Amino acid sequence: MTSRENMKDIATATKPSSRNEIALDETADACFPAKTKYLDQETESTEASSDDSSADEEEQSWISWFCSLKGNEFFCEVDEEYIQDDFNLSGLSSMVPYYDYALDLILDVESPNDDMLTEQQHELVESAAEMLYGLIHARYILTSRGMVAMLEKYKQCHFGRCPRVYCNNHPCLPVGASDVFRTATVKIFCPKCEDIYFPRSKYQGNIDGAYFGTTFPHLFLMTYGYLKPQKSSVTYSPRIFGFKIRDPNQVLLPVADRTASSEP
Repeated sequence: MTSRENMKDIATATKPSSRNEIALDETADACFPAKTKYLDQETESTEASSDDSSADEEEQSWISWFCSLKGNEFFCEVDEEYIQDDFNLSGLSSMVPYYDYALDLILDVESPNDDMLTEQQHELVESAAEMLYGLIHARYILTSRGMVAMLEKYKQCHFGRCPRVYCNNHPCLPVGASDVFRTATVKIFCPKCEDIYFPRSKYQGNIDGAYFGTTFPHLFLMTYGYLKPQKSSVTYSPRIFGFKIRDPNQVLLPVADRTASSEP
């Protein structure tokens, strides 16, 4: 009898009560659901951010994409309203191949005949779109809205700085050596020394100069006259042991003639 009572007491002591089980379950429920909820919120925020980024990529226009490419920092974004005006595009249809397809690509218009083009023709259309946008850009930057857009880029030195030492890194402006397509690449014009230089970036150096034209920097400085600096008067003088080198084209007068010319 004693042994049975002892075994019963041991079993009763070791068996957990239902109240203890409920307390433990409530404690676990109080800890782990909060963590699960946090993970759910984090997952939802990650999915939302990925959806927003994908939406931004889908909403980016061809013009914004083109201007954001490496090497295209000289270009500003042309207003679509300007491109949609046929008067502003007069004469370009005969210069650009696949003109209609290129124009639709620039304006993000889906052409019904795109499926009929081969892969090679699609590449030609993309190349024609870049050419067409460049020629439109050369006209747009001569307008008041285009000037404002280029002014912001000029203030941020997107066009580079003058490599000449005595110009003290003065900001430059893009300029074309010719208005004819495929004649010369773009250069940068320094308003301080009034000379042109090659861009420092090799990517920018491959851009056609006709996309900016020969008029833009000079009309820009006339429009914003307060930006035109005083022309640099300091020039470099080569010396040997501290003495200036004589210009070989300079004619030296005989001593007698020099003396006579110096007398009153």
